[in-house]
Amino acid sequence: MAEQELKLHVPTEAYAGVEKELLRGRVTRIRLQAFYFDTPKRDLVRARIALRLRREGEQWVQTLKMPGENSLSRIEINHDRPSADLDLSVYAGEPFAAVLAKHADTLSVCYETDVQRSFRQTRTDLGVVEIALDSGRLRAGSLELPISEIEFELKRGELAAVFALGKKWQQAHGLILDVRSKSERGDRLASLNTELSAIDEQKSDHHEPARRRAIAQFWAARTAENVVLHPKIQAHAALATVSAECLDQIIRNAAVLAEVDTAGIYQASGAEHIHQLRVGIRRLRSAWSFFNGIAELPSESLRAEIKLHFAKLGGTRDDDVLKETLLPVLRAAGQPPLTLDDGLTPPETENVALSRSFQGWLLDLLAWTVLPVAEAARPSAIAAPSEIDAPGQTPAVEPQSVATSVTRSLALQARDAFQASKELEARQDLVAPKPGLAELSAPAAGIAQVDAQTTAVTIAKVQKPLMLKDALIKKLKKWHKRLLQDGVQFDQLSIESRHELRKLGKKLRYALQFTESLLPAAKLKTYRKQLAAVQDILGEMNDLAVARDRFIGLRDTQPSAWFACGWITSRLDTLTQDACVAFKQLSRTETFWR
Repeated sequence: MAEQELKLHVPTEAYAGVEKELLRGRVTRIRLQAFYFDTPKRDLVRARIALRLRREGEQWVQTLKMPGENSLSRIEINHDRPSADLDLSVYAGEPFAAVLAKHADTLSVCYETDVQRSFRQTRTDLGVVEIALDSGRLRAGSLELPISEIEFELKRGELAAVFALGKKWQQAHGLILDVRSKSERGDRLASLNTELSAIDEQKSDHHEPARRRAIAQFWAARTAENVVLHPKIQAHAALATVSAECLDQIIRNAAVLAEVDTAGIYQASGAEHIHQLRVGIRRLRSAWSFFNGIAELPSESLRAEIKLHFAKLGGTRDDDVLKETLLPVLRAAGQPPLTLDDGLTPPETENVALSRSFQGWLLDLLAWTVLPVAEAARPSAIAAPSEIDAPGQTPAVEPQSVATSVTRSLALQARDAFQASKELEARQDLVAPKPGLAELSAPAAGIAQVDAQTTAVTIAKVQKPLMLKDALIKKLKKWHKRLLQDGVQFDQLSIESRHELRKLGKKLRYALQFTESLLPAAKLKTYRKQLAAVQDILGEMNDLAVARDRFIGLRDTQPSAWFACGWITSRLDTLTQDACVAFKQLSRTETFWR
């Protein structure tokens, strides 16, 4: 069977409030002790299989899980067991049976969990959801991680019910979105335990540094990953796939910055997590720009809100580049002593990852990537008022005003979008709108009106529809042309124009990453290499321009700053000429659409 659930981390300071709210209904408590199996080479993980034995009270249950259709879905197969022994014969005839049989002799316990769970079901206008609060530990060898999370699992009804209820609790208690399953966390912890054990056995002079590097790598920032689009994928599905990958990069870095596993124990986050979080946001905004006019985008309010969060991430990277990269080069060039601690250092960046507004935005966007049009458009989405959890008890549901606004917003937007998609399917499915949950705070009628107007304009513009691949290549060609128009006269551009050109280059690079699976690899490799050369030059120029402004502010109190300003100006002149050459080379590079 398939399970669909949303998981949120419960910070220590929020736990009491979450538990109190859970106790508004009839709660069941149970201890869950689970043992997860794999081979020493992690063959099951590589096959995307999680296999466990769990003691649920007095009953043992054997469970196999595999990924579902989206980040909230899992395929789950359960079998009751009389004892703590695996029985792989129950999977005979299943597609994955051969994988299990091949590695049956080398399976062993890799990690375990010990959790105290409190759970109950609640009815909402959108469906029945089980709320489960877990508190405990995850162990792999001598290593442990805390478990403090709340899960919202759909039992009956619309998947939107999970988001509506989850966001209510998130906003009330300051919960943190965490897309990692217990099995993912356990597998990585087991791998770290194996690595640290091997380091300890060596007992070399580099023992402690090696341990620190391994632990730091465990918490390393999540970088961009490849996106694979099926050649026949629909436009709305392609945008959802790309958005989901960008969002995953954002969520995982935000979780480390929010200290989901490490609060009060270990400082895992750093400037690189902030940088990669910003990269994820840039990639997401580039995806929206890239698919604009090709697929229906998230609501304007959802797209606008991202700018506010991005701005709060501050100039931490600028300061790191100055101290860690530029200053050593300046000293090697003869820079006299210079003090940067002059009060101009940017203040500590606000931990955006902990803010309710940012986490709420993440939930809204996650909903947009996974909620299907048809589900939100069905008449059942506009349901009767919420029922109580059990006879004689106070309803443990979201207030009707919240539920009503969520339901009507989803249903109205989805209805109009669904009708528009049907019209466009007759035009080779160029545009297929996708609704989301980001409109929680906007008037539903206004949303429907805006979406209807936008769709009407889109239909009017589509005269001769293109296949998705052709439409995306057309956009790539347009951006390429714009980049070269200004690039070949780079030395004549203003500072503002150069900055805009740099941003366009980034957008083009990200767009190429999104469409890489649809493009000819050989030609694309050459083009991307030359585009990267252009970007490296423009990136260095931007860093130097920011640093020069900093040094200009120091010249009155520290005359030695004049040296830095002069060196940077000279370097910028050289890079300007390098940029002109690089743009000319890019203009002569064979493109992948010729």
